[in-house]
Amino acid sequence: MKKSYSLIELILVIFLISILYYSISLNNHNNKLDELTNRIVLYLKQARYQALIDNKKEKNQELWHKKRWTLKFFNCKKSVGGIYYVIYSDSNMTGHPNLDESLKDPLTKKRIYSSNSCETNEKTSKYVLLTKEFNIKDVFISCNNTSSIGQISFGSEGKVYSKLSSKENESDEYEIKERCKIEIRTKENERREIIIEGRSGYVYKEERP
Repeated sequence: MKKSYSLIELILVIFLISILYYSISLNNHNNKLDELTNRIVLYLKQARYQALIDNKKEKNQELWHKKRWTLKFFNCKKSVGGIYYVIYSDSNMTGHPNLDESLKDPLTKKRIYSSNSCETNEKTSKYVLLTKEFNIKDVFISCNNTSSIGQISFGSEGKVYSKLSSKENESDEYEIKERCKIEIRTKENERREIIIEGRSGYVYKEERP
């Protein structure tokens, strides 16, 4: 019964996301940075709800928590330059996402994925290429506990994590208990902030004054 309710909830969320996507496409006043920020908020919400119905915990796997649904930012390779992101569940627990592990955009059916070559194809979404498509210079995550740009992971119990430990029995080691901010900055120094509330995982865009 609980699982059926969760599936209905996910369908409702995808429907709402579809409406919001359509609204974004019709709003000619949104600049590219606003479009990007809105899309990342929607993708984070999708990842959160995906995690709520997709419990990764397995008794026979000590590092099961590495499979949690995660949005992670990466640097493109040096010859290309720039930043991109991937939303994925690390089924192989290698720490390196692949195409088949990545989340699908519910409307375009394209994977929210890129490799460090930062090129798209018919299977992947262009919206993950932050620098190439949106002129993004920097991404800062206030709760970052990694040695890279940073990531946000969601658990099936509704909690949020800043890192997925590579050690046994540390599934809750990096739980985010306070508000976390993702700041996106363009080369022209325009900024937007996305808020992830600790414990609840509620995601929203910080409104500008």
